[in-house]
Amino acid sequence: MVVAATGFFDGVHRGHRAVIDKITSLAKAQGMSSAIITLWPHPRAVLQQDAAKFRLLTTLDEKIALVRSYGIDHVHTLHFDKDFAKQTTEEYFKNYLREKFGVKTLVIGYDHRVGSDINQTQEEMFEIALKAGITPVRVDEFIEEESGLIISSTKIRDFLCKGDVENANTLLGYRYGLEGAVVEGMRIGRTIGFPTANMRLYEPLKILPGDGVYAVCAEVLGKTYRGITNIGIRPTVGHNNERTIETNILDFDEDIYGLKIKIEFVAKMREEVAFSSLDELKKQLFMDRDNSRKYLQSHEIHMR
Repeated sequence: MVVAATGFFDGVHRGHRAVIDKITSLAKAQGMSSAIITLWPHPRAVLQQDAAKFRLLTTLDEKIALVRSYGIDHVHTLHFDKDFAKQTTEEYFKNYLREKFGVKTLVIGYDHRVGSDINQTQEEMFEIALKAGITPVRVDEFIEEESGLIISSTKIRDFLCKGDVENANTLLGYRYGLEGAVVEGMRIGRTIGFPTANMRLYEPLKILPGDGVYAVCAEVLGKTYRGITNIGIRPTVGHNNERTIETNILDFDEDIYGLKIKIEFVAKMREEVAFSSLDELKKQLFMDRDNSRKYLQSHEIHMR
């Protein structure tokens, strides 16, 4: 028998962590295994609810790794499509949770509902669970102490879009990151003594923080360095308003084209602005690097 929760769990943030902690504690107390039953791709993308604008906090691999790191025994991924979306709560509980995965206890977040009949109350959903032989356990909303905010994936996306990576990280419980391959850029940075790694995301649907300059941790070749990342259209030297992700890795000078790079956002240092000359840009970039180094050192951001 299994203690589980089901949902998308985008970001696996501190609110999700409260659900996960409840699962693991109940599983230990009841002598059962623990599981997360998640969906992929995101229902909003499949059902075309703002699909063109919707972006993810975590890739499928990131989500699974985070869930497992918090002590969950099994992570099951169900393919979500329009046919799957037609299931009622009763059908989903009976056919999947009870019969396929052996769920005996279902931990449910404060606002979570499942099935095509989502207009029902959560109390009605609990009754359906009991009829299917599943005991529902509700977890109240998780409120961040300093801000008083109820933690949600939507709030985290809003913070990231505004460039407020510090508040986003607080709600996530870890530093928000991006992974991708280092690709060929215009090489302008190298000509002014400020080489950058231009990233192409592995998952194009990952949300990018708002345009600006950020202090980051950059992981390449199995080691983590301090760095500075610019997200935006490079108004001084860019063309066609193409949005790029460029990182200057501090104390690092190796050829990493084609290799993997991961960056984790620590703080936003300034907005992206246009400069009247390349010399002015160069001067500001070196100031940015010094400011980022000082910030990361003063906040004791340790490198691995």
